[in-house]
Amino acid sequence: MSAATKSALSLTSSTDLPVIGGGNSQNFLLLTQLSAKYGERASRLSVYFLIPLLVLIVWQALFWLGLIRPILLPPPSQIASTLWALAASGELLRHILASAARMFQGFAIAAALALTLGISIGIFRSVDRATELLIQIVKPVPPIAWIPIAILWFGIGEAAKIYIIFVGAFFPILINTIDGIRQTDHRYVELAKLLEVPRHRFIRQVILPGALPYIMSGLRLGLNLSWLCVVAAELIAAPDGVGYLIMDARQLSQTDVVLAGMITMGVVGKLTDDILRVVEARLVRWRSRFKGE
Repeated sequence: MSAATKSALSLTSSTDLPVIGGGNSQNFLLLTQLSAKYGERASRLSVYFLIPLLVLIVWQALFWLGLIRPILLPPPSQIASTLWALAASGELLRHILASAARMFQGFAIAAALALTLGISIGIFRSVDRATELLIQIVKPVPPIAWIPIAILWFGIGEAAKIYIIFVGAFFPILINTIDGIRQTDHRYVELAKLLEVPRHRFIRQVILPGALPYIMSGLRLGLNLSWLCVVAAELIAAPDGVGYLIMDARQLSQTDVVLAGMITMGVVGKLTDDILRVVEARLVRWRSRFKGE
């Protein structure tokens, strides 16, 4: 065998040849994983929007068949056209901002007072005994029943509207805060006493972390009730707001505008609830929860 032949054979045997198809198999595996991930997400989204989409289709079909009267229940196409016209003119945004400003002011005041009082009631029995009877009497009174009192106390300005929203949001936050503190594991309380943990550290490191899931649930419920109370609050001589838009359209028999306002309030309410839900997920990420089967 010649020297050239030996050299060629040596070079061939020492060279690491790539495995044919190795890169393609890795790419295929990656594509499979991505398609499974995004396919599952698309499936969840399709189920999420399926029922609302079916409702809209049936609703529109009933209108085309002449089975519903537009004056009583306008079709989705007409409501969408009304929403577009209100949004394009800037009127819808003006009403949303007015309602949101009132809602957030009432909700912020309610949250601050309810959290402070709820923590005090949950920790100190003396505060609980002093306030229990008054809370049990006032709690069942619906927010709309406070409208006459709000007008007498604050007139027909913004303060009366904010007060109605405050009343609606206050008690859900208060009750959930108290319940959350009362659910604190008694062993942690006894251990903190045994270790002589200062009261401020005891509240910050033992009481509040355990009560946080309940507090967040109360805040979300209070936020939702705040949006419900906006319509009632804007009955009090409001010059703007989504509630004013709905009530003004009702007097003019503009059913499409009424439904457009209701849909707007529902969408904005859901967006604000989603924001609180994200905050809750970050604050109580340590808690495992059942999400259904």
